[in-house]
Amino acid sequence: MMEAQKLPRREREKLRQRQEMLATALDLFSQKGYHSVSMHEIASKAEFAIGTLYKFFQNKEDLYRALVLEQCDRFEEALVQAIEQPEDEVEKLRNYVRTKTERFRRHLPFVRLFLAESRGVSFNFKAGLNEELRKRYYDFLGKIASIFDRGIKKQRFKKIADPYYLAVALDSVIDASLLLWLDTPERHPYPEDPDTILNIFFKGLIDPRD
Repeated sequence: MMEAQKLPRREREKLRQRQEMLATALDLFSQKGYHSVSMHEIASKAEFAIGTLYKFFQNKEDLYRALVLEQCDRFEEALVQAIEQPEDEVEKLRNYVRTKTERFRRHLPFVRLFLAESRGVSFNFKAGLNEELRKRYYDFLGKIASIFDRGIKKQRFKKIADPYYLAVALDSVIDASLLLWLDTPERHPYPEDPDTILNIFFKGLIDPRD
């Protein structure tokens, strides 16, 4: 936000227009689905001329791609900030679980859209988008793995597996729990305490008395 305020007035106005277009597209896509919304409908609801919309985005796929990448940028920024703040490795992981849960819940329209439409666009577009997102996802998993690695070196954690696989496992447990909650919240309420998930790793399944 502060960086946007430093831009010249004309650039700030263009940024504002772009944000309005993306917000309108997200609203329409989440209501009707990607394939049921046209560029003309987006322009009309956002109260822009269709030519103005095409000045920002080449076509609907380009707009959707921009929407997904922008949302992912914000998501990733929040997660990175969450794991960089505390010094203790356990607190870093708690912050990670809390923040990922909060961002998922706060942005349910986008989450539902992405889950519903990720297989709905053309193969080439889907492949290109997924390749970029996949690289960013793997890079972020490396950051989580480094937390496990530091915790192991400081003897905060036992080395029960490669740190990278611990990161993959933790992220998978969070995702699976969130998706279960999204599908049937009454049957599968999401745990409010991050330790409910983290204790799968911290305490394990084997009773130490056995």
